[in-house]
Order: sequence, then structure tokens, then C-alpha cells
Amino acid sequence: MALALRQKHNLKAQNKFESPKLKAEKTAHKTVAIIPFITKISYKKQPKSFSVEANRDQERTMSKSIQSSMYTFLLRKSSDYTVEFQDPDKTNILLKKAGVQDKLDEMTKDELAKILGVDAILGGNFETEQTKSEAGAIASAVLFGGFGGKTGTGTLTLTLNSGSSGDLLWRFFKTMNDSITTSTDDLVEHMMRKVSRNFPYSKS
Repeated sequence: MALALRQKHNLKAQNKFESPKLKAEKTAHKTVAIIPFITKISYKKQPKSFSVEANRDQERTMSKSIQSSMYTFLLRKSSDYTVEFQDPDKTNILLKKAGVQDKLDEMTKDELAKILGVDAILGGNFETEQTKSEAGAIASAVLFGGFGGKTGTGTLTLTLNSGSSGDLLWRFFKTMNDSITTSTDDLVEHMMRKVSRNFPYSKS
């Protein structure tokens, strides 16, 4: 029990990381690219008609949906930040032209920054475990841009990497419960409220 409590405390304490290099590096950054988020959808109780291929397609859709929602949020508050964010449509086209759109986990962040022509890479991971057992729960949710209500729990991690060295400069993660969101816009809004002034490029 004591060990479990310590592990829980340590996990909570590590929800934010900031590199000593961040302060110096971010002053030179002008353009940041938001790459598709690495997304994993799993089920507490796997649906009878579960399809690995369909699940993978849903993960890809949600990956780009979170990327788009993040850009929309940052663009809406662009006057609060010291950098500009590359349009994800341009980001994804450049990744496709380079033949790496499905190989992001095989690329270093400095390699991606070179392809995209940016100073830093903002990305992350989203993992969700669905509690609904209906086969179409996630398919319908993804189709309409979200989770379709109370469907499960998830952890969203944001990472910022240097475009020149690829080094991790900043990381923040937040665990979401099943009642916080009905769309990826809500998911990002919820997390960014938690990040608030801790976001690396905030002017305040």
C-alpha cells in the first residue's frame, strides 16, 4: 500500500517537465509545427465485432483531429504567444511528400523539423481506454469529431522538442476522466486550461 501511494505521488509530481535549455532556446523560435498525435484506442471489454484495421483507422483519424484542435486553439489565442504555428494542412502535406506521414515514430524530431522548415516540434500522445462495449461507439464518435460522450478515460501528453537538436524541451501530461469531453476540441481546451501560463510560448 505504501509503495502504491508513493508511485501515485511520483506520477503526479512528474506531470510537467521543463528542460534547463528551454528558456534560452525558445527566444530564437519563430515557427512551430504541430504534428499528428500518436493515438492509441483500447477497450476495457473488447467489442465482439472488433476489427484491428478499423481500430487503426480510428486512431489515425483521432490523431489528426487532436492535431487540428490544438492548432485551432493556439490560433484563436495567437496574440498570447511569441511564435507562429504552422498550418497542420501544410505540415501534413510536407510529411506526405517526404514519405514519412506514417513513420513519425521512426523519425527524430530534428529530422522532422528539417522537413517542415520549423524551429520546434509540438506533438504528443493520446491513449484512451473505452468502457463502452458497443462496437460502433468509437466509430461514431470519431466520425463526429469526438468521443460521443462518456466513453472512457484517457491520458493526453504534450511534448515540445527543439528543431535543431531534437532534444525534449518541455512536456506536460493530464489524465482525463470519461465525463470531461465530447470532442477533441473540448479535450484540447480542457488540457490547455491546465497548462495555462506554463505553456512555453506564453507572453505572460
